[in-house]
Amino acid sequence: MYTRIDNMARLSMREFGKIVAKVMADLPEPIRAHLDNIVVDIADEPDPEMLLDAGFTEEEIEAGASAYGLFVPFPTGAPDNVDFLDRPNRILIFKNPLEEDFPDREQLLIEIRKTVVHELAHHFGWSDEDLERFDSTPNPFRKETQS
Repeated sequence: MYTRIDNMARLSMREFGKIVAKVMADLPEPIRAHLDNIVVDIADEPDPEMLLDAGFTEEEIEAGASAYGLFVPFPTGAPDNVDFLDRPNRILIFKNPLEEDFPDREQLLIEIRKTVVHELAHHFGWSDEDLERFDSTPNPFRKETQS
């Protein structure tokens, strides 16, 4: 069910979750094979503490800065009696910032996919340069047509 805000149809959390789940299911098998130790969650938006932990300043947060997603690695400094190797890393994908910045439905779907892949890239250890190159591509999933 959509709610209407500023003449834009918003996704329900259930619809948003289905889109994120489909993105995960559509990943190539060689990638999915390495995702046993990762949990993907959705939320409306990050709270200020999450943004501070991700490196945002208080001034940026007060000015309205947000994030489309966050990679939250499981802390490796776990107590000795905890088998931390079995603890999952976590990815959070945030609905409201994505919808606010991408009111066009087609572009929103592309950006949700880009956000999921970007956060997974953190899990796989991509460099900041690799992520910047990926993020600056309008639609990295478009197949180039051959002439």
